[in-house]
Amino acid sequence: MSSASTRYPGRAHHLASWARLSPRTLQSGSKNTTGPAGKGNPWLRGALGEAAISVARTDTFLGARYKRIVKRRGHMKALVAVARFILVTVWHLLSNPTTRYQDLGPDWYTRHIDSHRKTRDHVR
Repeated sequence: MSSASTRYPGRAHHLASWARLSPRTLQSGSKNTTGPAGKGNPWLRGALGEAAISVARTDTFLGARYKRIVKRRGHMKALVAVARFILVTVWHLLSNPTTRYQDLGPDWYTRHIDSHRKTRDHVR
Protein backbone atom coordinates (compact mmCIF):
# COMPACT_ATOMS: atom_id res chain seq x y z
CA MET A 1 0.00 0.00 0.00
CA SER A 2 1.43 3.34 -0.98
CA SER A 3 1.68 6.26 1.35
CA ALA A 4 -0.66 8.28 -0.87
CA SER A 5 -3.51 5.80 -0.38
CA THR A 6 -3.10 5.84 3.40
CA ARG A 7 -3.14 9.63 3.51
CA TYR A 8 -6.02 9.93 1.03
CA PRO A 9 -8.76 7.45 1.91
CA GLY A 10 -11.24 9.05 -0.48
CA ARG A 11 -13.89 11.65 -0.08
CA ALA A 12 -17.62 11.67 0.37
CA HIS A 13 -18.26 13.44 -2.92
CA HIS A 14 -16.29 10.73 -4.75
CA LEU A 15 -18.59 8.09 -3.28
CA ALA A 16 -21.67 10.13 -4.21
CA SER A 17 -20.31 10.53 -7.73
CA TRP A 18 -19.65 6.79 -7.99
CA ALA A 19 -23.22 6.09 -6.88
CA ARG A 20 -24.37 8.68 -9.45
CA LEU A 21 -26.07 10.83 -6.85
CA SER A 22 -24.16 14.00 -7.66
CA PRO A 23 -25.81 16.86 -9.51
CA ARG A 24 -24.85 17.21 -13.13
CA THR A 25 -24.61 20.39 -15.18
CA LEU A 26 -24.94 20.45 -18.95
CA GLN A 27 -23.41 23.48 -20.61
CA SER A 28 -23.84 24.67 -24.16
CA GLY A 29 -22.38 28.11 -24.77
CA SER A 30 -23.58 30.42 -22.05
CA LYS A 31 -26.61 28.26 -21.17
CA ASN A 32 -26.36 25.96 -18.13
CA THR A 33 -29.02 23.35 -17.40
CA THR A 34 -29.28 20.42 -15.04
CA GLY A 35 -29.13 16.90 -16.35
CA PRO A 36 -29.79 13.41 -15.05
CA ALA A 37 -27.37 12.15 -12.43
CA GLY A 38 -26.82 8.87 -14.32
CA LYS A 39 -27.32 5.18 -13.60
CA GLY A 40 -24.67 4.31 -11.00
CA ASN A 41 -24.81 1.21 -8.85
CA PRO A 42 -28.45 0.06 -9.04
CA TRP A 43 -28.37 -1.84 -5.74
CA LEU A 44 -26.90 1.03 -3.74
CA ARG A 45 -29.08 3.59 -5.44
CA GLY A 46 -32.19 1.49 -4.85
CA ALA A 47 -31.44 1.03 -1.17
CA LEU A 48 -30.74 4.74 -0.74
CA GLY A 49 -33.93 5.57 -2.62
CA GLU A 50 -35.98 3.39 -0.27
CA ALA A 51 -34.30 5.00 2.72
CA ALA A 52 -34.99 8.47 1.32
CA ILE A 53 -38.68 7.65 0.75
CA SER A 54 -38.96 6.37 4.32
CA VAL A 55 -37.14 9.29 5.92
CA ALA A 56 -39.18 11.83 3.92
CA ARG A 57 -42.23 10.84 5.99
CA THR A 58 -40.55 11.28 9.36
CA ASP A 59 -40.39 14.26 11.68
CA THR A 60 -36.59 14.56 11.60
CA PHE A 61 -33.98 16.83 10.07
CA LEU A 62 -33.94 14.75 6.88
CA GLY A 63 -37.73 14.87 6.65
CA ALA A 64 -37.61 18.65 6.97
CA ARG A 65 -34.84 18.78 4.35
CA TYR A 66 -37.00 16.75 1.94
CA LYS A 67 -39.98 19.05 2.52
CA ARG A 68 -37.88 22.16 1.85
CA ILE A 69 -36.40 20.78 -1.37
CA VAL A 70 -39.65 19.31 -2.73
CA LYS A 71 -41.31 22.75 -2.69
CA ARG A 72 -38.91 24.21 -5.23
CA ARG A 73 -37.36 21.21 -7.07
CA GLY A 74 -39.98 18.45 -7.14
CA HIS A 75 -40.40 14.99 -5.66
CA MET A 76 -37.74 13.00 -7.52
CA LYS A 77 -34.99 15.59 -7.20
CA ALA A 78 -35.75 15.94 -3.51
CA LEU A 79 -35.47 12.17 -3.07
CA VAL A 80 -32.11 12.10 -4.86
CA ALA A 81 -30.87 15.01 -2.72
CA VAL A 82 -31.89 13.25 0.50
CA ALA A 83 -30.40 9.95 -0.71
CA ARG A 84 -27.11 11.75 -1.42
CA PHE A 85 -27.21 13.34 2.03
CA ILE A 86 -27.74 9.90 3.62
CA LEU A 87 -24.82 8.44 1.62
CA VAL A 88 -22.48 11.29 2.60
CA THR A 89 -23.52 10.96 6.25
CA VAL A 90 -22.87 7.20 6.21
CA TRP A 91 -19.47 7.80 4.60
CA HIS A 92 -18.50 10.21 7.38
CA LEU A 93 -19.68 7.78 10.06
CA LEU A 94 -17.72 4.89 8.53
CA SER A 95 -14.56 6.85 7.77
CA ASN A 96 -14.19 8.12 11.34
CA PRO A 97 -15.17 5.53 13.98
CA THR A 98 -15.31 8.14 16.76
CA THR A 99 -17.99 10.17 14.96
CA ARG A 100 -21.51 9.84 16.29
CA TYR A 101 -24.73 10.77 14.51
CA GLN A 102 -26.99 13.31 16.14
CA ASP A 103 -30.23 14.39 14.48
CA LEU A 104 -30.47 18.17 14.27
CA GLY A 105 -34.26 18.12 14.59
CA PRO A 106 -37.03 19.17 12.23
CA ASP A 107 -36.92 22.79 13.42
CA TRP A 108 -33.22 23.31 12.65
CA TYR A 109 -33.92 25.46 9.60
CA THR A 110 -36.42 27.69 11.39
CA ARG A 111 -34.04 28.18 14.31
CA HIS A 112 -31.22 29.27 12.00
CA ILE A 113 -33.11 31.75 9.85
CA ASP A 114 -31.93 35.31 10.41
CA SER A 115 -35.18 37.28 10.48
CA HIS A 116 -33.38 40.63 10.07
CA ARG A 117 -31.64 39.40 6.94
CA LYS A 118 -34.89 38.03 5.52
CA THR A 119 -36.65 41.35 6.16
CA ARG A 120 -33.79 43.27 4.57
CA ASP A 121 -33.86 41.04 1.48
CA HIS A 122 -37.62 41.45 1.08
CA VAL A 123 -37.39 45.23 1.41
CA ARG A 124 -34.55 45.40 -1.10
